[in-house]
Amino acid sequence: MTEDTKQVRIAQALAERAHDLLISHNFAQQQIGYIHTLEINYGEKIAQRTMLEVEIAAAEKRQQTSTSHHKYIAKASIHLHQIIESSIESQIADIDNIYHEVVGIQDSVPTILDLLAVKSASIGRLEPLVNDLPWLGRDLVSLVNLPQYRKQKGTAIKVDTPALALRYLGLENLQMVIPTFAMRHWMPHSTEPFPLLKRKLRDMSMSTAIAAKELAPLYGVKEQHAFTLGMLVDAGKIALTRLYLHTFEKVWQEKVRIARDKSHKDLHTALLELGPDPLFLRHLLLERAPTLSRTLIEKMAFRYLPFHATMEEFTAGYLPTTTKNVTDPLPLTEVVRKAHGYAQYLSLKDSQLIEPDEAQVWFLHLGLSQEEQKILAKCAFQSLQLTIL
Repeated sequence: MTEDTKQVRIAQALAERAHDLLISHNFAQQQIGYIHTLEINYGEKIAQRTMLEVEIAAAEKRQQTSTSHHKYIAKASIHLHQIIESSIESQIADIDNIYHEVVGIQDSVPTILDLLAVKSASIGRLEPLVNDLPWLGRDLVSLVNLPQYRKQKGTAIKVDTPALALRYLGLENLQMVIPTFAMRHWMPHSTEPFPLLKRKLRDMSMSTAIAAKELAPLYGVKEQHAFTLGMLVDAGKIALTRLYLHTFEKVWQEKVRIARDKSHKDLHTALLELGPDPLFLRHLLLERAPTLSRTLIEKMAFRYLPFHATMEEFTAGYLPTTTKNVTDPLPLTEVVRKAHGYAQYLSLKDSQLIEPDEAQVWFLHLGLSQEEQKILAKCAFQSLQLTIL
């Protein structure tokens, strides 16, 4: 095996591990064969009497029954997910429904993001657009009323309207705040039975956007362009998470009803033990999310944000391969690719799922220079670090 091939294989494994971690920490550990030490009993074994032959026979029968039952559950899951996969395929083909109904993107949001990219942007032009989005107005008012932003010359000032909040924040802050609030608004309300998935998707978007903003000056890219695309680049993951969880529930309920009505007791029992499959969702996010992100961003029809060509390149080079998918990429593509990769590294590092030697291979794969690593290592990725005067 050549050194390049080894590097690609490690990079592939790390990319998959980062997606496993989105689902849950335990799932990521299971995928790489970690042993849950809390489940191991290190105490002395309690002496037990020798089992009687009749007990041995009964235990073997129970084991056979249990194995048969689990095989039946696995078979039911495969059949269920074949239906779910087919349904998801047909739903993805209807991008208007994904855009407006599944994710819930309102046309005013990309219009605002586009407006923030032009020199002629003003609070006056933003105000009517924000007023069309009550949730955004509420979020902006709540933000500026946080304790750290309310003190002005020793006096606490209460902001009670979106118009005042916009003026209080200013255009420079709004270039970061509005993309952030938009992505948070599009997140699923719940990601059960994967409760941390919502937070991990949010953290990944935030880290990618901040890292992209920091790298942008090194490539002659506008910081607002880099931050906005960094925040939007995983929109496909949000859409697919919503789509899978909703489709699973709908198909599962229908199959349970049919099994109950037709008195298929074994099938009914098996279905009741089934839940959303972490491996299915992981494959969906890993393989389908980049293309869906590109399609959603194209649907936003930006006039001033140059995202179309960048998303084509980003999607083409999303998964590590033995050959370089994109030659001579656009500067914005390089920025977002490196930022997204660094965000994945941060997630793995925070969960202690990447070794130092693996991190070096990952940085080498991303093409992150020592200077870029030093810059990103100094960043705060948990908040926007707004400066409000």
